[in-house]
Amino acid sequence: MTDIGRRTDRRLERAILELLERRGPTATICPSDAARAVYEGDGDGWRALMEPARRAARRLVTAGEVEITQGGRPVGPEDARGPIRIRRVG
Repeated sequence: MTDIGRRTDRRLERAILELLERRGPTATICPSDAARAVYEGDGDGWRALMEPARRAARRLVTAGEVEITQGGRPVGPEDARGPIRIRRVG
């Protein structure tokens, strides 16, 4: 992985945590919120950061910082298919 890739990964992790910090304790965010927060261009180039944002969320699950939910229920990162939400571990 390149230095740019590692920096982007760290920025996505920070963005997830910062976005959640600004919301209520049970609030959730979409990985696209983090992708949009990190993307520095115009247009919809943030979409290229969607999978990196999902990977960042999975790393934060492993670190015990957040959980991934689907349908309002926690799911293991390996079980998540399709749209996910991210929330703080409570």
